[in-house]
Amino acid sequence: MVMRMFRIETEVDKERALRLRSLLRENNRAASPELRELRGTPADQHVPLQVWVLEEDGSLAAGLDAYTWAYWLHVDLLWVAEEHRGAGLGARLLADAERIAREERGCVSSRVETWDFQAPGFYRLQGYDVVSVIPDYPPGLKEFTLTKRLG
Repeated sequence: MVMRMFRIETEVDKERALRLRSLLRENNRAASPELRELRGTPADQHVPLQVWVLEEDGSLAAGLDAYTWAYWLHVDLLWVAEEHRGAGLGARLLADAERIAREERGCVSSRVETWDFQAPGFYRLQGYDVVSVIPDYPPGLKEFTLTKRLG
């Protein structure tokens, strides 16, 4: 048996990270007919989706940052300023994002991650179901993953 020598590096390298992502995508497509079918379609692209609520002076009152991929809406961030909480802005932002994802991008489902002190109850009220809970992520907290069929 021939012993190969490798060099291990730990620095952050954007170019290598992009190559790594590309290689993993290639492997995933080779192993999954479903991912192969997405290749070259609009659903294969990560497309940003943002919804904003602005004050009269242009300052941010609330916002949602998400993207669509593989017929799913992925909600990354949803925030409402303290003085506007409870007024329905979060529900409005989420509903608008879901509508755009469904009607304009053909999405069939949505997903979000949130911590126990944030908004799992809010998402449940919007029709989301808890599909996983990760305890102690980070230590002392729980992270929830919730999904919803858009239809």
